[in-house]
Amino acid sequence: MEQAVAVFGEALVDDFSSHRVVGGAPFNLARHLAGFGLPVTMVTRIGNDDNGSLIRNEFDRYGMRQSGLQTGDGEATGSVHVEVGADGSHSFTIVPDQAYDRIDGAQALAAVQAAHPGIFCFGTLAQRDPASRAALHALLDQTDAVRFLDLNLRAGHVDETIVFDSLQQADIVKVNETELQQLFQWYCHTCPDTVNMECISVDTECRAMMHNFSLSALVVTMGVRGALYLSADGAHVTDHGKGTSECFVDAVGAGDAFDAVFLLGRLRGWTMERTLARANAFAAASCGHAGAVPQEVSSYARWLDQWAQEEV
Repeated sequence: MEQAVAVFGEALVDDFSSHRVVGGAPFNLARHLAGFGLPVTMVTRIGNDDNGSLIRNEFDRYGMRQSGLQTGDGEATGSVHVEVGADGSHSFTIVPDQAYDRIDGAQALAAVQAAHPGIFCFGTLAQRDPASRAALHALLDQTDAVRFLDLNLRAGHVDETIVFDSLQQADIVKVNETELQQLFQWYCHTCPDTVNMECISVDTECRAMMHNFSLSALVVTMGVRGALYLSADGAHVTDHGKGTSECFVDAVGAGDAFDAVFLLGRLRGWTMERTLARANAFAAASCGHAGAVPQEVSSYARWLDQWAQEEV
């Protein structure tokens, strides 16, 4: 039986006024992992409202266990107000004081301990409130799973203190180039130009930061230019990918799609070269449909079949 994965954080609804889309980076990741057939425990909290029903429906659609799904009476399910400009640009307002800010630590701990996960995933947004942050710490204190942190910085909702603490708690960290530049500004003596990820100074500063936070690995996603993997044992693996989807729709959740296949590869023992190539391909394909996850859950089976054929 395959190792389980636990994911902690926000499940929310992006409200476009004309329509609503279920999202939240941790929930996107959890749905992808479930789509690939992994046993996933998503620890989050929703309210007894219409948005909560949309999220619960996604648990059902993906066949996800609901042991980690908490419901708070009178609490509002997480939401993000999205405004689309005349030029097609998007502006986001992440609503404060939502149900996912009040995750109960005792309930969460019971769900995660019952799942016995091999990997524990978390981010920073759901740590903005002391209640959910305390619940996360209770879980991290009790788990011996590999800790995967997708930093996923959101301006105005996370401060350096939370980032510092999260890095100390993590084993593997995933960032994009913008986030890496921010980490350089906070924690490194110099601020290398992250446009050239092959630069020796970038590698040196990354490894110094990994050493300071006792990280086993650092993953940097670079959009259409692929991804870089650095490990504490000296590995340096780059995959430049094949760009975005031929039919580009949006890049919403592309990083979450990458994370899912990266973790799948780790659990299934793929080489890092193969893992990055497949993660980049899946992330690029996710840009070809609206929203973070595909409309048809059956689409995951096609990817699994394709990858199985490659290994014959």
